[in-house]
Amino acid sequence: MALRPCWDTALYGVGGKGVGGNCFSSLWSLAGLMLWAEPGQPPLTWLWVPFLPGEGPHCTWRMTEKSNGVKSSPVNNHNHREPTTVKANGRPSSRPQSATDDDTSSELQRLADLDASQRRRGGFQRIVRLVRVITDWANKNFREEEPRPDSFLERFRGPELQTVTTQQGDGKGNKNGDGKGTKKKFELFVLDPAGDWYYRWLFVIAMPVLYNWCLLVARACFSDLQKGYYIVWLVLDYFSDVVYVADLFIRLRTGFLEQGLLVKDTKKLRDNYIHTLQFKLDVASIIPTDFIYFAVGIHNPEVRFNRLLHFARMFEFFDRTETRTSYPNIFRISNLVLYILVIIHWNACIYYAISKSIGFGVDTWVYPNITDPEYGYLAREYIYCLYWSTLTLTTIGETPPPVKDEEYLFVIFDFLIGVLIFATIVGNVGSMISNMNATRAEFQAKIDAVKHYMQFRKVSKEMEAKVIKWFDYLWTNKKTVDEREVLKNLPAKLRAEIAINVHLSTLKKVRIFQDCEAGLLVELVLKLRPQVFSPGDYICRKGDIGKEMYIIKEGKLAVVADDGVTQYALLSAGSCFGEISILNIKGSKMGNRRTANIRSLGYSDLFCLSKDDLMEAVTEYPDAKKVLEERGREILMKEGLLDESEVAASMEVDVQEKLEQLETNMETLYTRFSRLLAEYTGAQQKLKQRITVLEAKMKQHHAEDYLSDGVTSPEPAEEEKP
Repeated sequence: MALRPCWDTALYGVGGKGVGGNCFSSLWSLAGLMLWAEPGQPPLTWLWVPFLPGEGPHCTWRMTEKSNGVKSSPVNNHNHREPTTVKANGRPSSRPQSATDDDTSSELQRLADLDASQRRRGGFQRIVRLVRVITDWANKNFREEEPRPDSFLERFRGPELQTVTTQQGDGKGNKNGDGKGTKKKFELFVLDPAGDWYYRWLFVIAMPVLYNWCLLVARACFSDLQKGYYIVWLVLDYFSDVVYVADLFIRLRTGFLEQGLLVKDTKKLRDNYIHTLQFKLDVASIIPTDFIYFAVGIHNPEVRFNRLLHFARMFEFFDRTETRTSYPNIFRISNLVLYILVIIHWNACIYYAISKSIGFGVDTWVYPNITDPEYGYLAREYIYCLYWSTLTLTTIGETPPPVKDEEYLFVIFDFLIGVLIFATIVGNVGSMISNMNATRAEFQAKIDAVKHYMQFRKVSKEMEAKVIKWFDYLWTNKKTVDEREVLKNLPAKLRAEIAINVHLSTLKKVRIFQDCEAGLLVELVLKLRPQVFSPGDYICRKGDIGKEMYIIKEGKLAVVADDGVTQYALLSAGSCFGEISILNIKGSKMGNRRTANIRSLGYSDLFCLSKDDLMEAVTEYPDAKKVLEERGREILMKEGLLDESEVAASMEVDVQEKLEQLETNMETLYTRFSRLLAEYTGAQQKLKQRITVLEAKMKQHHAEDYLSDGVTSPEPAEEEKP
């Protein structure tokens, strides 16, 4: 049996007796040379070649069984003998060479006699191992990692609220633990009508509803369509029936809100659905009217018209999609077009059915004779009827005039429907286009008003061009939306959360927001007002009275000298300035005036916070106010704008004021105490007087009782005397 070498980097039995014995106990560099038999034979042996530093290669021979996918070892092979080692450098080995050759021959003979069942089992184990490796790799590479929670948002939002549901209808819990587990598992099938799974199911049920509304009438009118593909229609019909029945059970397991909580009580869910009109329509839509096929034949799909009663689910899907989509106007137009196409489709089918009942080609109004090859195939029949229906319902006309009375009535009805459709199209499309362009029209009106004002006041061309570029920047970068106006209908908490999510990247860079309390964060975020500055605009000048502080959202600002050219520093997104002049820091040489010139290098988006709003917000958060004041003092000391003597004097004044206030408070307390003491003394005197009066009355009462007892007491009886 010929052998062929193949290098393998797998390492089996390192440090053990299965491969190489005890000589591999240290960490050596190994390379495995695996000797394979001819194709179809199991692998025969491993040649391990360890390399020691400063020595030649040492060769250790060991036969390893690989036919069943498991290494040969003393555990799984009781006939396995200790390995024989041959040193390549000529040193004596533990066993003679002849013993080694005998072991090799016997091992080769044993491997050659392996049965086929073990080989097949080994191949299956290799396949299982390969599948397991691929699965682990796929899980590692394609599994979506959960987003790490943002500590900044966690501090604001707080812990997640656990799902709360209403109690069971009877208010009695199941005392049996197994029963509770079963009921809890069963409750998992309750769908939240506001959830994603419910919306996906609406999409699933909307498809068969739309299928029935479009194809049932077409198959009932165009016999060629029904007869040519009736196998396909049977499959689709009964698949839609299965979906209808499943939807009935989904309805019974759809929750609803009661006092703001999702109801999961099966009895309440069942009663809430059964007592509605929609339940009656859903039951009517799944009545097995297909049994009528046995009487009238399978090519009469009109017996399934009761499936059209399930239309409410399709409308519900459209409503929820309109709410969820980011392009509601486009969806409304598409939805309107779909309705119009369905109406035209139904009208075309009815026209063909009327032509069939009157007779094809009997007059100029009905469909031409189908014996004519030009009009005798299915595609031409449907397209001709659809064309006639479109011309009629859009009131374009140019169709053959009716001849018979029933034809006149149908055309009159079509014209009335067409007028309504035309009015609906014009009204809805016009309204949608107006809504789509409402933002642009409002913005354009503002630009026109500013242009008229500048022309009326004869503003220079340079200034007019600057203003127009500013407006163009706002529109191009979609900064024309008034956030306060858009979010005014939301509660303050939700507005603050939206603002934090929208401006999170900016707010996280602001140092004063990093450690502030969640309540202060809400207050400040709701008071921020966005402002946009053009290139070269001064945000503030040195010496101006400060009334606002600014936070840079986007753009670059430069701290410049009085000449407006020399730059001292560069401010970027997340920086804030202007808080020094609005904090009224004691000892500031500039007072409440600006200490630097700050100019916009390009278009800059800033958040503005007024002095009144800041003071109102930090009044209830003194720690945050101290942080702001301390930071302002550091900046003033660095720039040499803090008067230490004035600070010390202000501190002395503060101490004196505190002492005076303390004295005033003590005097107030002494006055109150004196008043309370006087009230207590007066009340004590009154109490003593009342007690004295009560004691006198009690003594008088006891004396009267004694006298009355002495007068009315009887003489002792004579028989009782001795």
